[in-house]
Amino acid sequence: MNRIDLVFDKLKKENKKALIPFISCSDPSLEETVDNVLKLEKSGASIIEIGIPFSDPLADGPVIQDSYCRALRNGFKVKDIFACGKRVREKSEVPLVIMVYYNLVYARGIDKFLKEASEAGFDGLIIPDIPLEERGELKEKCEAFEIYLIPLVAPTSKERIEKIIKGANGFIYCVSSNGTTGERSGLSEGISDYLNMVRANTEAPICLGFGISSREVVKEVKDYCDGVIIGSAVVRRLGENREQAFEFVQDISEEF
Repeated sequence: MNRIDLVFDKLKKENKKALIPFISCSDPSLEETVDNVLKLEKSGASIIEIGIPFSDPLADGPVIQDSYCRALRNGFKVKDIFACGKRVREKSEVPLVIMVYYNLVYARGIDKFLKEASEAGFDGLIIPDIPLEERGELKEKCEAFEIYLIPLVAPTSKERIEKIIKGANGFIYCVSSNGTTGERSGLSEGISDYLNMVRANTEAPICLGFGISSREVVKEVKDYCDGVIIGSAVVRRLGENREQAFEFVQDISEEF
């Protein structure tokens, strides 16, 4: 069974929610990324999403963009994400999800990328810029390598939500609002209606991301989803003071 399924099954039995922090690979180094994963798990992370640095990350705001730029200046190569997974797997079975833009998958070769990801111990894949109409073949290939292709939906998806999440595995990534990633003091009105709409169309866990920046925001949404994804708030703290990032994740985990 996929590690993501095992985690959500365990959390459901314990009546808990998933906490999914996002970090950038190789910011500032591959060694520190591996250490960050292990420490985030100890701080209460259920699943960890690792972003592959890209020069034009259309879904990401300034904090993650800056993190990607630092990693690229430091010499990041796509092969480093697979080295990261292998090193984590020497010490941990925490579920790992890659966030990547499709250009990088295509350029490396879809089958090669998925084979390397599978061998490195990754469990899921998030590709924010691949449309529903072009996802079919990729999803089949992911399933062949026992990697879940995590679908994203947004409030603007509306009548397309059912099609986007049909047959989804792992979890549904629910984008909280229009725009890019980034910390926000609160979420838009109607978030509960939106999450309930997604819930009505799937049996897969639903997790909310984009703008989750504080324990207060988590309190606001936790009753309507199965977990939260926190990116910019974690990445910013890792860049400023690593220990603050781990303390932040620990504090959020206590809300669950």
